[in-house]
Amino acid sequence: MMTKMLCLSFCLLLGLMTKPALTLTVQVSKCNINVYLPELCSYYSQIRSKAIMEDTETAVKILSRSAMKEIPKEQICCYIRLLLHFYVERVFRNYASDQPEEKRSISALANTFVTTRRNIIKCHCLCNEDTHKAVDLVETEFDKLPTDKAVIKAVGELDTLLDWLDEVERGTTLEMPFV
Repeated sequence: MMTKMLCLSFCLLLGLMTKPALTLTVQVSKCNINVYLPELCSYYSQIRSKAIMEDTETAVKILSRSAMKEIPKEQICCYIRLLLHFYVERVFRNYASDQPEEKRSISALANTFVTTRRNIIKCHCLCNEDTHKAVDLVETEFDKLPTDKAVIKAVGELDTLLDWLDEVERGTTLEMPFV
């Protein structure tokens, strides 16, 4: 619960900043990955509380903070790319809502993930077998639930991914490009 509060606080803090081009730059290997946090946090905050409220499957955890921390530094690029792919293809694609605002938020999150993933692909990061297994475990947990429940759980756990990206970034600096 504390982690979810930290992520939400982090997102709210970023949302209060006035520079729209604020990015989190995660440096992996010799490649920088720009993650547009205010945009991500804004879209996520519009659907987060509903996803958490609707998540009744408390025995299953799709994203494991401890597993994410075990990803070797040289595999972070690959892990992020594979995780973004999972979210775009398995989670956002299957998110169902009759609320136009929620649909827009999910679509915007998916587009942001696609853009970020496209930038990561340019990094040419190589994936080892253990990294593929780590993402396979995420998918295995996802598959334990019916798709609609798994999607809600995965959306509700996005703060775990955002927190982890923040932790990965702490070795670098928060960039504020001048616009």
